[in-house]
Order: sequence, then C-alpha cells, then structure tokens
Amino acid sequence: MPFVSQIKRQTDYNLFSSTTPIVIDNGASNFRIGWAGENDPRVIFRNIVQRPRHKTTGPRSAFDSNVVYQFEIMEYILDFGFDRLGANGSEIDHPVLITECILNPVQSRSKMAELLFETYGVPSVAFGVDAAFSYKYNQQHGICEKDGLAICPGFTTTHVIPFIDGEPVYKGCSRTNIGGYHVTDYLKQLLSLKYPHHMARFSWEKKGTKEAEEKTRCWQLPWVPPPIEEPPSEEEIARKAAIKERQGQRLREMAEAKKSSRINEFENQLRGLEFLLQQLEKVEESEISYFLKDTGYVSRQEIESALAKVTQSLRKVKGEPKGEQAEVEEKTDEKYPLVNIPDNMLTPDQVCLFQLVDHMFFCCEVPVSAVCRIELREKRRQMFLKTTSDGRQRAKQKRVEEDLERERKNQLDEKKRLENPELYLGEMRTKYKELCEKVEQRKRLKTNGNNSNGNGMSGGVGRGERLNAAQRERMRLLTTAAFDRGKGEDNFGAKDEDWQLYKLMSKDNDEDDEGPDEDETELSRVSSRLQEIDPTFVPKPEPGPSQSAADTPRSRPLTKEDFQILLGVERFRCPEILFHPNLVGIDQAGLDEMAGVSMRRLSSKDQVLEERLTNSILMTGGSCLYPGLSERIEAGIRMIRPCGSPIKVVRALDPVLDAWRGASLYADAVQFPQQVFSRMDYFEKGEDWLRRYQFQYTL
Repeated sequence: MPFVSQIKRQTDYNLFSSTTPIVIDNGASNFRIGWAGENDPRVIFRNIVQRPRHKTTGPRSAFDSNVVYQFEIMEYILDFGFDRLGANGSEIDHPVLITECILNPVQSRSKMAELLFETYGVPSVAFGVDAAFSYKYNQQHGICEKDGLAICPGFTTTHVIPFIDGEPVYKGCSRTNIGGYHVTDYLKQLLSLKYPHHMARFSWEKKGTKEAEEKTRCWQLPWVPPPIEEPPSEEEIARKAAIKERQGQRLREMAEAKKSSRINEFENQLRGLEFLLQQLEKVEESEISYFLKDTGYVSRQEIESALAKVTQSLRKVKGEPKGEQAEVEEKTDEKYPLVNIPDNMLTPDQVCLFQLVDHMFFCCEVPVSAVCRIELREKRRQMFLKTTSDGRQRAKQKRVEEDLERERKNQLDEKKRLENPELYLGEMRTKYKELCEKVEQRKRLKTNGNNSNGNGMSGGVGRGERLNAAQRERMRLLTTAAFDRGKGEDNFGAKDEDWQLYKLMSKDNDEDDEGPDEDETELSRVSSRLQEIDPTFVPKPEPGPSQSAADTPRSRPLTKEDFQILLGVERFRCPEILFHPNLVGIDQAGLDEMAGVSMRRLSSKDQVLEERLTNSILMTGGSCLYPGLSERIEAGIRMIRPCGSPIKVVRALDPVLDAWRGASLYADAVQFPQQVFSRMDYFEKGEDWLRRYQFQYTL
C-alpha cells in the first residue's frame, strides 16, 4: 500500500493529563507517535533524516538493520515527533512506551533510555517488541490463538517468534537479515537491466506510488505528450508568403543600392585613371617619374594594369559578358614559346632565352647533350603549365555557362510562377518527388545492387547488367588471369608485368563516384526554389557520408507506451527472496525454514504443542502485504512438517498499524504503570538494571 505521511502539528497536547502515556512505534521504515487509548497514531513520517544543504549525502537512518545505533539522528527524529505531537518545550512530562526489535542489545536500549531521561526528562519508559504487540492485538480480536507463531517480515529484517500462553518465547526466536527493502532493491535492479533508459527514474522511494499499486502489471512513468502541430491555415500561409516577399524585396533593394554604389565607385576610379593617362601623354619622358610622384604609381604600365583591373571589375558588377578571350588572357604564344616547336628543332639560343634555372637566365656555355636535356625539360615544363592553365580556363568557362543556364532556368521559373502560382507550385512539388525517387533508386542500386535482384530478395539475377565499367573491367582481368594461369605451371609473379595486374584492378574509374549527376544537381535547385516560394516545404534529410540511405535509422516520436514499465516475472520473483535469500547473495534461511528452526529451539518436544503453534501462524509487518504470501508460507511449512499436520496461516488485521494499536491498548491498561522503568530507577540503579528488565505482555 502506498505510504501516506501525517505531519500536521497537533494542537491538543495540553488537554491530556501528565499520566497519559505517549506511544511510539519506532520502526526502521516509519515513525509513528500518538496517545495511549486512541485507535490511530497522530503523526506518521519516514524514519530518515536529510539535511537540505547536504543533498549529495542522501537520506540517513538511525538504524543499522533494525537496531538503533545512531542516536544523534534518533534525537532529530524524536525532536520532530514530539514537536508534531504538540509539545511546546523540551521537557516531556508523559510516560513513554516505545517499541524495539526482538532481543534488542542492552547497549542500544540503555542509550535510548539515556536519551529519553536526560534529554527529554520523561518520568518513565517502557520497552516492548512491536511484533508481540501486533500478535496480542490480533489475539484480542480472535485472529490468532494464545499459542502460535508470529512471522514478521519487516523493512530490513524478518523475525519468527513463538508464543506460548500469550507470551513470546525469546529463546525460540529466529531472525534473517532480509526484508522489504531488499525486495524493492532487487526489483530496482531487475527493472534497471530490463529498461536501462529509465534507470534514473528507479529508486526505492518511488516504488510505492499509486500507479504501481493500482496497475500491478503496468507502471506508467510520468509522460507529457508532445504538442500536436496543426497544419497552417491558408491565411497563415498567405501571411508568411507576404512577409517573405517583403523581406525579399527589401534584400533586393539593398543589393541594388550596394550594386549602384560599387558601380559609381568603379566608374570614378576608371575616369580618374583615364584622366591620369591623358595627362601622362602630355608629359615628357624625363618628367614622368616626377609627375607620378604624388599619384602612388611608378610607371605607365602600372596605371594601365590598374585600369584593366578596374574595367574588369566594373563589367563583373554590371553583369556584362567579358571581353574577348585574347584581351583578358595573355597570349599563349608569348607565354609558352617552346610548346609548338618540335623537339628536333630546339636550339641552344632558345634555351638561353627562356630557360630559368635557380631564378637566373641560363646563358653560359654547356655541352650539347646537357643543352638537349635542358631543352626537353623546359618544353615539358611549359606544356604542363599550359595544360594546367587551359584546364582552369575550361573549368571557369564551364562554371560561367552553368551559372548562366541556372539563371536562365530561374528566370523561366519565375515567369511561370507569376503567370499561375498554384499550378507552378504543384509542378515543382511533383518534379521534386520524381527527382527524389530517381536519386534514391540510384543510390540503392549503387549500394546493394550487387547483392539483390531488384525485388528486395538476395540473388544474382541480372547482376552483370548492373555492374559499372570499372567493376566489369576488374572481373575481366580476374577471369583472364585465372584462365591463363590454369593452363600450365603457376608462375605468377615471376615477371614484373604480372604485378601491373594489381594496379589495373585497384583503379576505380567508376563514373558514378566522380560527383553529383544531373538529377542531384536539379534536385538541389528544385529544393532551394521550393524553400523560397513555399514556407511549408521541408526538404528530406540526406543520409550522412558514413551510412547509406537504406541504413539510415528512422526515428519516431516518443509515445505513452515508451514510458510504461511492464512487470512480468518480477512480480513474484522479487518476493521469492524472502524464502530464498541466496538469490541476492545472503546465505541465510527463508521464512518457512525459520518457522521450523524456531519450533526446534523450544525446550519441550511436544508434538501437540507444535501442532498448536502451526495451527495459529500470524503474519504481520509491512512486507506481508504481497498477494499470495500466506499460501506460499503455508506450502513451505507443509513441506517440513509431518503429513496431516494442521497448518493455518492468517494475516493481521492491519499489518502496518497493528503494532502501534496493540501498544496503545496496552499503555491504556490500568496495570501499565507496573511495567515501566522510572526515571528514579534509572538514576538509582543505572543502565545495568536494564539487563534484567522484562516486559510482561499478559496483564
């Protein structure tokens, strides 16, 4: 059952006389305090302490197993309990009945008496076993008999206490260090292994929630569904399109203004340079350096070069086509004079004129053989430079043509869009979908075309038709090499030519990997165009370079089912550790075996007494609330008892509160003052007298 704390401060403390005892059920899990004679405790809270400024240390308990040993923490617990009960000062002028575990060590009992007498000044104290109070309370209600066994699976320990004539027999008691905490911790471990993504949500403080109690098979973790994005309305789409159009118009105006400013700047520079050249024509040759002293130029050639650059920049800004190829580029014949001369017609004079060695012109006399080598080397160098330059020019021209073609297509698209926007948008979406399908199909064939037959099944049907040129060439080389080596003796590798086969096979001239094809380029253009004209368009994400389109993980939105914890075998596997503690590494006896041990420890080996004990077995304590636990205990005890022995296992009326209620009835009896240990006795006889202190449960 879920834990519900009651910490509201009481206001009727002064209405009770000083002879009314205060009853405290000091359990390892919960602390309960109230007045004698009442049916329920006034204050209930967890028996742990945590300082707000030390949250990293976690909650601390005063118990080691079920024995109090941290009395500094116990003092905090008692301070809070007495304050919530309504006590105004530090002095408590009421007798106190407090529960303890079975066979509590004398040192723990004496420290508790010292704390109550010297710190709180209570007049008298009585110590009783919680399981015994619960047994006596249920005996008064006819649940169990005078002779029987009390099985008390608690928070950290489990006890079995035999009762004869209504009194506990301490020498027949047995204990094992396993309880409800270990069951909960074992459940946490199993669920953490089963649901590692929700490991941070599992803690033993959260296991007793209402959701877990009502739904024993499914535990719903806190989950907030993501907001559902509704598609934008036509008004919203029109509003966004209008905003985007205004932004685009503003950007175009800014770009036009910037373009006009640059054109004016370049035109001013061009007029200035032309005027400077006109003035330079009127200046004599000897006065040119003096004339150019304040202009920043040193020669006519520098001015002409600057004029050419400004003219080229002005044409680029205006978007005009570039001038003749001969005007823009340097003359090839002047830059590479040795390219068109045959090798047998090269002369030393040409080498002396054009060969550059170590940044100096080669003009000294050399042997004829050296001259020939220098001629050929210089010619090869010029041919390489010319080829590289031509390649750059072709690539540049190709880019210019592509830009012009793209601009032409954009102008045509814009014209179509202005004529009929809806029809144009539908055509663009259809075209985008077709291009996406073509590109994805091509990538699939390229990725796993060699391992599938086109219908998703593995096979080799039509495999040769899907191989590219490089793959077919590699297969031909392998087939030829295998056929030639199979005719006679295998001497592959004896010749240097044999190793050229590996070089040919390693060449990958696959045209598919040279770059994006026309479909991908067109897809990119259509996608960018749709993003400009359609605010609701979202392009498809492309897979990364390390994974193919077929292997791309497809994520889905989280749902309510992703935050559900399904409890299967854990529902009965976890409570089973009460009968087999070795499942969690504790080498001790289980509940059924402990019952047999307790009966064997009794001095009298009376068969009739043992039958009376097994005929009245009471389960009490919070851990006996598991469904089916009484049947499981009965089945376990029946296996260790003779055939036909009467066995009856019952559960307490309220396994959690019956201990406090039994102590409350006992403290309200007239004979209770005879069972207390007074403050006068404590100061007169000392702590050692507590060794002989014996509590009588039958009044």
